[in-house]
Amino acid sequence: MPKISVVEFGIGNIYSVTNAFARVGCKPLIARDGDELLKQSPDKIVLPGVGAIGEAFSGLKNLGFVPVINEMIFDQKIHVLGICVGMQIMAETCEEFGLHQTLGWIPGRVRRIIPDVPSLHIPHVGWNNVTATTDDRLLKDVSGEHFYFTHSCAFECDEEYVIGRFEYGKSIICAVHLNNIYGVQFHPEKSSGKGEKVLAAFVNE
Repeated sequence: MPKISVVEFGIGNIYSVTNAFARVGCKPLIARDGDELLKQSPDKIVLPGVGAIGEAFSGLKNLGFVPVINEMIFDQKIHVLGICVGMQIMAETCEEFGLHQTLGWIPGRVRRIIPDVPSLHIPHVGWNNVTATTDDRLLKDVSGEHFYFTHSCAFECDEEYVIGRFEYGKSIICAVHLNNIYGVQFHPEKSSGKGEKVLAAFVNE
């Protein structure tokens, strides 16, 4: 099994993520700052998160994660999976409670969801059907299954980076992939066996 580090930057319950990885045969480490992540020397990195993206990015910066992760992703080519806010933070900008510059790993922006159907509520919370838009390994075995979401904003980017979508009054991006960088808007750790298949696909990628 690869050595996996889950990044703890002060947002969200990372233990649900580590427990989900344990169910697919991994025992991930928890990195609480950039120095600890560097010492762990992982094969793969997970960026979980819920809540506001500005707070999440501030946590990453203040704990010294950004330069360490950038070097691991771009120089060492370590694979990374972003979950929910962990995916959104991979964009260039986010328009949530103001304009935020974020990691810029995948060209695109994160904007508040405005459904074409006015009766649909934001935040979008609950189960929704996910459709794989490519044969990418991360989602190819779970296309058409339901996953758990909780979010008010969504990723917007060129179609070449999109590997999954869902419908909520309109088609919305819920999974992206560029080289060794993966992101999912839904919570695989809260999506039972289907989510575990996604985590297993990342582990075995």
